[in-house]
Amino acid sequence: MAGDGKITISIDRGGTFTDVHAIVPGKPDIILKLLSVDPAHYQDAPTEGVRQILELVTGKPHPRGQPLKLDRIGSLRMGTTVATNALLERKGARSVLLTTKGFRDLLKIGDQSRPNIFDLSMARPGVLPEGVVEVNERIVPCHPSADKDCFSGARIVEGVTGEKFRVVQELNLEEVRTELQRYKDQGYQSLSVALVHSFAYPEHERQIGELAESMGFSVTLSSKLQPMIKIVPRGMSAAADAYLTPVIKTYIDSISSSFEGGLERQRECRFEFMQSDGGLVDFRRFSGLKAILSGPAAGVVGFAATSWDPTEKTPVIGFDMGGTSTDVSRYDGHLEHVFGSKVAGVLIQSPQLDINTVAAGGGSILSYRNGLFYVGPESASAHPGPACYRKGGPLTVTDANLFLGRLLPEYFPHIFGPNEDRPLDTEVTTKLFDELTQKINAERKEKGQPEYAPEEVALGFLKVADESMARPIRNLTQARGFETASHHLACFGGAGGQHACSVAASLGISRIIIHKYSSVLSAYGLALAEVVKESQEPVSADFETSQSSLEKRFNDMTDSATAEMSTQGFSADQVRHELYLNMRYEGSDTSLMILKPEDDSGFLEQFKTRHRREFNFNSDRAVLVDDIRVRTIASSNVRTEKSPLVQLREASLQDVSGTPDNTTKAYFDGYSSRIDTPVYLLDKLQKNARVHGPAVIIDKTQTVVVAPNSVAKILDTCIVIDLKEEQTTVNGVASELSSDIDPIRLSIFGHRFMSIAEQMGRTLQKTSVSTNIKERLDFSCALFSPDGGLVANAPHVPVHLGSMQFAVRYQHQKWLGNLRDGDVLVANHPSCGGTHLPDITVITPVFDKPGGSEIMFYVASRGHHADIGGILPGSMPPKSTELWQEGAAIEGEKIVSNGVFEEERIIDLLVNKPAEHPGCSGSRCISDNLSDLKAQIAANTRGIALIQSLFAEYGVETVQKYMYAIQATAETAVRNLLKDLYKRFNGEPLEAVDYMDDGTPIRLKVTINESDGSAVFDFSGTGPEVYGGWNAPIAITHSAIIYCLRAMIASDVPLNQGCLAPIDIQVPSHSILSPTKTAAVVGGNVVTSQRITDVVLKAFRACAASQGCCNNLTFGTNSKVDPDTGATIPGFGYYETIAGGSGAGPTWKGESGIHVHMTNTRITDPEILEKRYPTLLRQFTLRPGSGGKGLHPGGDGVIRDIEFLAPMECSILSERRVHRPYGLEGGEDAQSGLNLWISKDEETGEERVVNIGGKNTVSMKTHDRIVINTAGGGGWGAAQ
Repeated sequence: MAGDGKITISIDRGGTFTDVHAIVPGKPDIILKLLSVDPAHYQDAPTEGVRQILELVTGKPHPRGQPLKLDRIGSLRMGTTVATNALLERKGARSVLLTTKGFRDLLKIGDQSRPNIFDLSMARPGVLPEGVVEVNERIVPCHPSADKDCFSGARIVEGVTGEKFRVVQELNLEEVRTELQRYKDQGYQSLSVALVHSFAYPEHERQIGELAESMGFSVTLSSKLQPMIKIVPRGMSAAADAYLTPVIKTYIDSISSSFEGGLERQRECRFEFMQSDGGLVDFRRFSGLKAILSGPAAGVVGFAATSWDPTEKTPVIGFDMGGTSTDVSRYDGHLEHVFGSKVAGVLIQSPQLDINTVAAGGGSILSYRNGLFYVGPESASAHPGPACYRKGGPLTVTDANLFLGRLLPEYFPHIFGPNEDRPLDTEVTTKLFDELTQKINAERKEKGQPEYAPEEVALGFLKVADESMARPIRNLTQARGFETASHHLACFGGAGGQHACSVAASLGISRIIIHKYSSVLSAYGLALAEVVKESQEPVSADFETSQSSLEKRFNDMTDSATAEMSTQGFSADQVRHELYLNMRYEGSDTSLMILKPEDDSGFLEQFKTRHRREFNFNSDRAVLVDDIRVRTIASSNVRTEKSPLVQLREASLQDVSGTPDNTTKAYFDGYSSRIDTPVYLLDKLQKNARVHGPAVIIDKTQTVVVAPNSVAKILDTCIVIDLKEEQTTVNGVASELSSDIDPIRLSIFGHRFMSIAEQMGRTLQKTSVSTNIKERLDFSCALFSPDGGLVANAPHVPVHLGSMQFAVRYQHQKWLGNLRDGDVLVANHPSCGGTHLPDITVITPVFDKPGGSEIMFYVASRGHHADIGGILPGSMPPKSTELWQEGAAIEGEKIVSNGVFEEERIIDLLVNKPAEHPGCSGSRCISDNLSDLKAQIAANTRGIALIQSLFAEYGVETVQKYMYAIQATAETAVRNLLKDLYKRFNGEPLEAVDYMDDGTPIRLKVTINESDGSAVFDFSGTGPEVYGGWNAPIAITHSAIIYCLRAMIASDVPLNQGCLAPIDIQVPSHSILSPTKTAAVVGGNVVTSQRITDVVLKAFRACAASQGCCNNLTFGTNSKVDPDTGATIPGFGYYETIAGGSGAGPTWKGESGIHVHMTNTRITDPEILEKRYPTLLRQFTLRPGSGGKGLHPGGDGVIRDIEFLAPMECSILSERRVHRPYGLEGGEDAQSGLNLWISKDEETGEERVVNIGGKNTVSMKTHDRIVINTAGGGGWGAAQ
């Protein structure tokens, strides 16, 4: 609070520039923009900013290097990227992690997924702690299904949630002390503690924390940092805090030394930092984890405070475009937070503003390949920077704006070139665009297509850039049930004003708000921010029966928070509280953080309203509360300003008069040549002036492009640009219908098709209830052409990529002429395009219009259902020999007829039909099946709505034309790859063979035709169909090949049916890769698919073998009748796939503990696993030495040790237990896997350790254990 005429200084320290904003009572605001690093002139940019402000305000010199007095400053506020940069560059403090014994590698394994499914190196960032201490302690939930005598001697404790736990291993603090002393002697000072279930029972963490602090450590406890279930993100968050907090404290100390007497001892100036949640915090309480989004968060606060109108209540999208990336966010009266995000490979479980980042900015590199325009994701960065920076850089978005006359060099400082004294270089930019245009035109000439002018090429790249930035905005809004066009767009950041009109137009948004401080809005946002304290506690309660106890906890938490705010100098009337409950339906893992409404509607009504809006349904299940949260806000009353809409209503607007400051020859869409475009300086424009586009408005730190048919209105605090209706439908139905394919529009359609598949996936994940789909993400969503060819598939599960089109094509032929709008199909049979029976595909036709008669697309979603009947719970029997043993088999039925869900038909197919076979059960959890099928239908419905909006925007014919063209683009990319490979291998046929564990060979010969880039993939010599469950339907071979081709291209190309167009795949009938209709196939999808992949990659010498398996583990029980009540106790089936090692390659070492190639599903968090099922996860670690040695060693497998706390059936379906994953080019083979069953001999009491082989089922007794040792990856090159 900068009272008494004192200055408020707000500083945003970014990676390149440091922005400074100062409010000086009675005087105009002061704005400074400094280089963040300029050692020739100053040591620290924020301190230099304060120094310059004091000089300007006082008129007196303040020499550099001398401590500054703070007596004139009432408030100093900062946002910083120090923590973000330390995390990205892995330059944090040396730290130690203390975790429960058996989980030393848990943060390395994480959720076991890989960040890029087509990256053969499978690289992911390393873990943050350098040391790990395994603490000999363990608690486990008292599960209602656990054997009553299980751990009967263990102490029972009550957690903070009210749930009961058994302490199966007491904490030994002396052992911990010994380990801590060892690390202290090595110089470690920072540590994090993350114990299993500590979110609910934090006592062991508390004791360790007290001990460590007494020994001089700086300590982060996961239970105190963010007490929410899931140890992986909670542990990563704690580790990040321990890693980053010392960096933050060092930075604060360096700033403190710049002020007279330091910061600790002065009381006149409030010194606060922006946290990731959008609230300020005293510098003494600022920590590493809360600093990760400090800079971007200030920008969100800035646009929220300056763009939102509380009366009109139109929601606002924040569009922050910088040099290397663009951040998008949303505000509708309250800051929107997320509690699970990934930053630099680290899962963060902490309240953060919901900011979505896309790798497109002013420095994004422009390239043309395979007939498509690409923008990014690579960036020219600050060095060498764009081509126009005179340092030999590539063409970028900035260059395109400069070339098109939208950036004017004469208004930029002369800071470019080797000596940093030259203007922007228009000559080199023009030269490079001319050269690129010649290259593109040469290709178009071969196709008989008209040539482009360089301006058309540059504008095309800007259109693609705009679409890539619009895509996350659509996802942010549409995926939550909001219409994008019903928002305003608030643009800020250095490059935001150049793209505001075009991005808004592509989104259908009609109004843009650009604040006068938009280029320094993060700094200004700090000036408008408020001090915030977050309090959160775990709960485990039924909402309906716990309202009084929740009310009491709210009162206790608000009283405590108010008292703490008083210690910071805030009176009670300055403090307000936002009350939240984290709510979900029973049986679902999707929780929603619900703010207590201001009106009379309660939490429950708000939860159901939001659930229906986001997920399109509500349930009759009980509503549970997982967490209670209080966000306490202390008003700092620095400044408020009128909203732009109030200013508009009060303004008397007049067209701009007088001569513009300059004129530029600019090029705009819809014009055949450059046009004279007026240039205005913002500070010379009259308030309430109206500027008609086209025009360029220039401020000291930004350029705003006003597009044709737009009107900019110059208000007191901002520019409001209104787009006319024809501008917001610029891509509309008036599209050309010639046969020519415009590569610019083709690139845009590539983004749009992929965005639709992505949104379908988000809908499916949100609306499903099963662990497999919601948590493990074992699903895929895709778009298909009218004949069933793949158009776009979001990067979900690779084994689904090429196989789903077989299912769609089969159903297309089967139902030809018999489908109507409102019909939905369901199928899973392997002879009808399925893979294995648990993967159920839901297919919906997309007609030319609602109620239409012509099918223009299909949309489909495939999800793995945990149980569909058969001889074993989980429907993954390792010893099946016939298809009927594996569960329900559906060749194609209508699941929805004319809009009506056929529930009785589905129950018959999933429950009654499978049970007709000997020894088989129907689905053991039909309610989950029905819920997940409805979720798949909802995902398809979402896809249809988005495709229909494309029809409305471009016209049906144009959409279809580019649908086929995008397939042709993929075909071109594969043909070019194959031509290159022909040259690399001198035209020799490429051959490889590998063997399944039973000795069945998979043999491949690839013959490439150099002239047209086609190839024959001949699997002759592959072994016959096997009497077991690892036969692979032919669709799986297609999936493996399309995956391998896309991975070997190693660049961003569309993945669709076109990838297989140049390929002739020859598979012998009745072989393991093309079995008969009734063959068992449950393992083909998950083990044989991996072996096919290894064989293809071996033929091309691409990399060594991976673990070659998904390690499919299932356990569960059949339904049974309670002998006392006669009621049916439903059974359950649990399914997971387990990570292993990946193969090394010519330039990389293999990754350890990761899912490889044909799968990328997540594994259930240990705390969720033990809460849901009567199990105790004893160990989940890497398997040292299991990767093959080599110049580049292969990755290690894992050890997963599960103890069962009740009798149940357990099955393992795995490969690479006999034949070891191969090395290449002299690299050694990896170790094979090993599956062990550990039990107690009933007669002797001795422990029995039994190798159960790769495929088996075991009847587990209480305290029996299954220990899965997965295979490593092969090495590459002879070890030195």
